[in-house]
Amino acid sequence: MNTKLTLTIEQEVIAKAKKYASNNERSLSDIIENYLKVITADHSYQKKEYPPIVQDLKGSFKAPKDLDYKKELSKRLAVKYL
Repeated sequence: MNTKLTLTIEQEVIAKAKKYASNNERSLSDIIENYLKVITADHSYQKKEYPPIVQDLKGSFKAPKDLDYKKELSKRLAVKYL
């Protein structure tokens, strides 16, 4: 069931959006509807898939509990660029 929706959007944005829709042979309503479907979709079921090399390396490095990542990164970058 379709329902009418009123939006308040800047005129310049609407003009650009209508041009985009026309260039892609779609209606502005269709574009907005699909955008809303994407941002409201339940993505919690999707598991991230990593390339095999990343999967092989996962867990191979154990960092010390007291590692200050930002401090270590600053030191390494200072050595590299200074």
